[in-house]
Amino acid sequence: MPPAAATIGFFDGVHCGHRYLIGRVIDEARADGLASMVITFARHPRQVIDTHYVPRLLSTPEMKIERLAETGIDRCTVLDFDRRMAALTAREFMIHILSSRLNVRKLIIGYDNRFGHDRSESIDDYCAYGRTLGIEVVKSCGITVDGIRVSSSVIRNAIERGDLTEANRCLGYAYTLSAHVSHGFRNGHRLGFPTANLDMDEVCQLLPQIGVYATRVRIEGECELHPAMTSVGTRPTFDGTRLSVETYILDFDADLYGRKLEVAFLKRIRGEKKFADLQQLRTQMADDERCIRELNHL
Repeated sequence: MPPAAATIGFFDGVHCGHRYLIGRVIDEARADGLASMVITFARHPRQVIDTHYVPRLLSTPEMKIERLAETGIDRCTVLDFDRRMAALTAREFMIHILSSRLNVRKLIIGYDNRFGHDRSESIDDYCAYGRTLGIEVVKSCGITVDGIRVSSSVIRNAIERGDLTEANRCLGYAYTLSAHVSHGFRNGHRLGFPTANLDMDEVCQLLPQIGVYATRVRIEGECELHPAMTSVGTRPTFDGTRLSVETYILDFDADLYGRKLEVAFLKRIRGEKKFADLQQLRTQMADDERCIRELNHL
């Protein structure tokens, strides 16, 4: 394997801060005549240590790999993080994984990143270990967007409170859920707004705050983005209790059952509400559609 300049992390969401860090890796690699590499993990490392931990993911593994590839990095290495790897100290990890297996000669590390058993060692420790291994360790700073220090936790908090404007600004793209369409309750058909229902057993990502959103939908295998309105909620007018994600694609009429959708969230239109009857709900949905058409200049 050719010598490389690398960075390491879980890179959930591949947000603006991640891309800034990866851009620096690419620049450093070119300057030093090295290959550029991102080292990441197939699953969240904490899941290996704590089997009850359920990560609030911003991207599926497939989406993450696609976004990492878009950065222009030479190589993306996905490690199968297991208990044996989790038991390695930072020094052991640098010896056996970074140096021996991956031939890393320069490690650019995020300002808040830690690795190794118990994550107890500091950037100064990494630098000291690197000097004995022929690995130059460089600390990278974070970035701010419109005064916001970009991090995965900041983005998750924004999504959970329904502030997709802030979340998308920090991500650098519209937050997107990905899942197949499953059979729903057909309530949308009764109202004149036939919806595609995401398979909630398949959705492994963080859901936005309950409410109605302006979205754009891409059908797997196609390039076109369709304007849509998407509801995240429990269908209180129908006395529902199970959380669902239902999307109504504007000016679209085709059977999507079994197809995979990517639903990109743009803006929260309103909260969820229980209506007295179906006519009130139908009227509100028509108002929601008009609002979304105005947002999309349709």
